[in-house]
Amino acid sequence: MEAATPRLSSLYVEPERAPEDAEPPALELIDVFKIFRSGPAETVALRGLDLRVDQREMVAVVGPSGSGKSTMLSLAAAMDAPSAGDVRIGGRSLARMSEAELAELRADQIGVIFQSGNLWPTLSAEENVAASARLAGVGRDAGSESREALARFGLERRADHTPDRLSGGEQQRVAIAAVAARHPSIVFADEPTGELDAGNEATVLDVLRKLRDDYEAAVVIVTHSRTVAETCDRVVEVSDGRAL
Repeated sequence: MEAATPRLSSLYVEPERAPEDAEPPALELIDVFKIFRSGPAETVALRGLDLRVDQREMVAVVGPSGSGKSTMLSLAAAMDAPSAGDVRIGGRSLARMSEAELAELRADQIGVIFQSGNLWPTLSAEENVAASARLAGVGRDAGSESREALARFGLERRADHTPDRLSGGEQQRVAIAAVAARHPSIVFADEPTGELDAGNEATVLDVLRKLRDDYEAAVVIVTHSRTVAETCDRVVEVSDGRAL
């Protein structure tokens, strides 16, 4: 009688360890599977995906809809857990962290930028940035950090404006400033220019490069834009749940 084929969710291979004296990558996904279940049916969104992003590197992730890009981003940003494999931030395995440690990691080291700004509508630009910094535990320096971030991204004259008085590009720059004020080690941007025209897209790309250069963060951008991809240090294509 033939042995039963193991379910994909049961597969796991212990990843190789990097030399102890090497600088750990900002992000590693090692042989990652993600399986979604509905009753007896299984949908394999990621199938053995490997990805490495070095510190202070800007990487574009491209691929067709349904290829696994968004699933990969949610796992990398510690918003979901893989079915098998390992996700590491700064050399630390997320699988070995408690819920409290994961919450602290998300607040201290991970920034996420969405397609729309997701700003508090009744707060000014400066208050939005400061609130984000305080939620991450920046404390009494949140005000100065927010003013510095807004000035660095050319928004000092918009500091007292609420989102309804800002253009779409300015709102996105405020959202990026809110992430920058927390000084994360890695930033994930999900189609950050998807709702912007060419001029605002170029401005937001410049701001994302400042995150890499001035704040020394690794930046991972999920995008369909060829312009965005061509400005990054490296392009990774995701297809059928794997990184090519």
